[in-house]
This record gives sequence, C-alpha cells and structure tokens, in this order.
Amino acid sequence: MIYQTLFTGWNWMRWLRLILGIFIAVQAIQSHDTLFGIMAAFFLFQALTNTGCCGTNGCTTTTPTKQDLDKIEDVEYEEIK
Repeated sequence: MIYQTLFTGWNWMRWLRLILGIFIAVQAIQSHDTLFGIMAAFFLFQALTNTGCCGTNGCTTTTPTKQDLDKIEDVEYEEIK
C-alpha cells in the first residue's frame, strides 16, 4: 500500500509539490528558518502521500450513474409574459 502510493500516480502537480518542497527545505536550512521548514515539510508530505489540501480526491464530484439518469423526470416550462 505505501509502496504503491509512493511510486505510482506521479502527475505534474505532484512533481511541482516535490520540487517546491525541496527548494523551500534548502532555503529553510540555509536561513535557519523554522517556518520555512514547516512549510517545506507540508509540501513534501503532500508530494509523497499524493494528497492535496482537500485530501485524496476530496474536491472531486461524483458522476451520475445510469440509475440516477433514469430517475430524472421531464421538466415542464411555462412561459410568463
């Protein structure tokens, strides 16, 4: 499970988080800044676990199934003048 999470599903956003996390970590070490270190840890955690601010697929919407589409009724419109 952990091996699969770490080594699969690398998209451009995950690479961006990793590069940004490494860059901020280097800057935090050079400037001895704790806040940058925490921010770097946050970005590195997101990159390694493939999560975003919403968690794994927290912001996605569900696609309707055939059963949901069958439940949709015809809508009647009335023109108002």
